[in-house]
Amino acid sequence: MTDSKHHIFKENEVIRIRDLYKSFGDKHVLTGIDLDLYQGENLAVLGRSGTGKSVLIKIIIGLLQQDSGTVTVLGEDVNSLSYPDLRALRLKVGFSFQSSALYDSMTVRENLAFPLKRNNKSMSRGQIEKTVSIVLDAIGLPETIDQYPAELSGGQKKRIGIGRTLILRPEIMLYDEPTSGLDPITSTELNNLIVSVRERFNTSSIVITHDLTCAKTVADRVAVMDDGNFIAIGTFDEVFSAQKGLVKSFYDYNFIQ
Repeated sequence: MTDSKHHIFKENEVIRIRDLYKSFGDKHVLTGIDLDLYQGENLAVLGRSGTGKSVLIKIIIGLLQQDSGTVTVLGEDVNSLSYPDLRALRLKVGFSFQSSALYDSMTVRENLAFPLKRNNKSMSRGQIEKTVSIVLDAIGLPETIDQYPAELSGGQKKRIGIGRTLILRPEIMLYDEPTSGLDPITSTELNNLIVSVRERFNTSSIVITHDLTCAKTVADRVAVMDDGNFIAIGTFDEVFSAQKGLVKSFYDYNFIQ
């Protein structure tokens, strides 16, 4: 944990969500959610599988449309944007997939260069190479530059996936279950990377997770979700000192069993 964990975020909202509802048929997934993410903040959204965490992320980046309510990202009402404007907004919001989503036929160098070639057509080959090297150094994997995904460990793939998201220098990072499937040592390394990304790239982040160790390590605030809404929001200590109901069972499952 770093000193930035103790920052108090009171202004400069980069994401503002109000009264958000989303259903699929008779299944009510989000039921009136309110949430703010502030500039420079890491916010962990905690919850069991099926509580709506991933649906929330997809609505934030416009992959799904809410039934009602508003989502404002970097001052833009996501639901009212034209496709070109939505695409431009998405370049400022990095989405780190749970699966890493690397191209198996490309080397690490090519995987990282791909978003730059597609979105920054004015960049020279030298500029692209330099940017790839900077990001690989930032995620601690410069030696993997000519390797293919099949040659990487699960933890390395996750780090490269984060690197490919960072290559466009997004203002906001969205992490979907970053430590899922990783051993404790590799999880710790990834948690430390998420903290360092905020420091080095000046990002604001939402971290979707059911891993309390991840939340405690990386987040300034945590928001616990159940049945489509938040049952507690605050610092880790504020939320889990209450030790009641679902919050207590969630804590016990992670730290006692």
